[in-house]
Amino acid sequence: MLGRILDRLDEPETAAALLRALDDASLADRLATHRPGEAPEHALASVVRGFLETASDDHWVQMIGIMICAADPTTAVLRAILAQALPKAAA
Repeated sequence: MLGRILDRLDEPETAAALLRALDDASLADRLATHRPGEAPEHALASVVRGFLETASDDHWVQMIGIMICAADPTTAVLRAILAQALPKAAA
């Protein structure tokens, strides 16, 4: 299922639905800061694809573990990818 969603990530409706499903204002703010001036749907697709292209084996093992333990694997892994790719600013 995740693969099908990732294949459709460039579709604005799919990315917008994922952003709504995440329901996380902090991640949305960090996404907007990371990709200023870009529509949130396009920014989400860019950040997730960038992470997937550069993820190490350790990242993949983490993502698999997250998906196995989650009630909603897709949302959980996307949240983890965004948290990894868009770390919180140091206080």
